[in-house]
Amino acid sequence: MQTPTTLDQLSLNHKAEIVAIDWAAISDNEGRRLRALGIDEGIAVEKLYKGMFGLNDPIALKVGRMLIAIRKSHAQVISVQPVSVAIPA
Repeated sequence: MQTPTTLDQLSLNHKAEIVAIDWAAISDNEGRRLRALGIDEGIAVEKLYKGMFGLNDPIALKVGRMLIAIRKSHAQVISVQPVSVAIPA
């Protein structure tokens, strides 16, 4: 089992499960938007892309069959548990 980290620190093309979100760190409107996009505890995500030139903002995620973009500041308050993918023998 890997150590939990924040979504902004997750490596590209890696899958993880959201284990906690610090809802108090973001506004109510932003929280509603994230929930409407499917971001919540227990959801599997995959970090696909990040912005260029050192800002790394926004971050593109795969949530279910959707591709969404969130701000780096939001990704910093989302704790994730990286998921190890077993390769069949």
